Amino acid sequence: MRANVKLTLALHVTGVLPDGYHSLDALVVEVDAPSDVVTLDERGTGISCSVHGPTSRGVPSDDSNLAVRAARALLPELKTLSIDIEKNIPSGAGLGGGSSDAAAVIRSLSLQYGVSDARAEEVALSLGADVLVCLRGGVNRMQGIGEIVTPLASPGDLSLLIAAAPFQCSTPAVYRAWDEMGGPISHRVIEAPVLWASIWVGEWRNDLEPAAEKVAPDLLEFRMMVEAICGRPAILAGSGSSYAVAMPDAGVSAAAAAQIGAMKGCSAWSGRVSTAPQERSIT
Repeated sequence: MRANVKLTLALHVTGVLPDGYHSLDALVVEVDAPSDVVTLDERGTGISCSVHGPTSRGVPSDDSNLAVRAARALLPELKTLSIDIEKNIPSGAGLGGGSSDAAAVIRSLSLQYGVSDARAEEVALSLGADVLVCLRGGVNRMQGIGEIVTPLASPGDLSLLIAAAPFQCSTPAVYRAWDEMGGPISHRVIEAPVLWASIWVGEWRNDLEPAAEKVAPDLLEFRMMVEAICGRPAILAGSGSSYAVAMPDAGVSAAAAAQIGAMKGCSAWSGRVSTAPQERSIT
C-alpha cells in the first residue's frame, strides 16, 4: 500500500503548553508523490521490519520504527507480521514519512481485523502528532498538538512541487530555536491559489521557518534556488528541510522537479493533492 506525503501548506504556532509541547493550527494535505510503499505479510515468526529504497539510509528497522510500534499498539496479540517498507519519502524533511508508514499499517490491519475507527484513531494519536492526520488523509485542518483534525472539502486540483534539500532538520532543534527566538511569527506569507483561499481563512505561512533557517542556515540558499527555478514562492514543509511550491499544472511542475533533481544531493517530485480521505476500517 502507498504511504503518501503529509504536507503543511500553512503552519501557525499558536502557543506553548505547560508540558513544553507546542499547539498548532495548520492546513495539512496529502500529496501523492513521493510515496513510501508498505507491504505486510503475516507469514514467519515474530514481528519484523525491513527498510530499503532510495531514502532508507538511517531509518531504523528495529522495534523503534514507528510502523512496528503501530502494529504492536493496534494488535498487541499479534504474533507474526513482516513489515516491508520501500522508502521514497526522505527523513528529516518535514514530510511525515514515518507517520505515514505507521498510518498505512494501522489502516491495513484495521481493515483486515475489523478494528473500529475510534480504536484506530486512538492508537494513531498515541504514536505521535502527525499519525492521526496521516490516517485521515485528504485535506484537513490540524489543531492542538495534532489531536484535533477537521476534514475540509477540497476546492479543486492542486499541483505541487516538493523539493528536499541535501541535509536534514531536527524537529526538536527547530522548536527549541523557535522558543529561544521568542516565538516568532513568520512574516513571509505565500499567496494561496484562489480556490484554496476559500477553505483556509489564515495566511499561508510557516511560523517555524525563521527557527529552521537559524538551525540550518543553508535552507535560505536552497529556498532561493527552488524559487528561481519555479518562478514562484516556496513554503517550508513542517520543520524542514523540504519546500513546497504551488504550480500552474503538472507539466510545469514535472519539468521544474527534473531540473532541481539533477542538482547534486537535491531531490524533487511533482505531485498532486490527494483529496479523498483514506478509508480506515470496515466498520
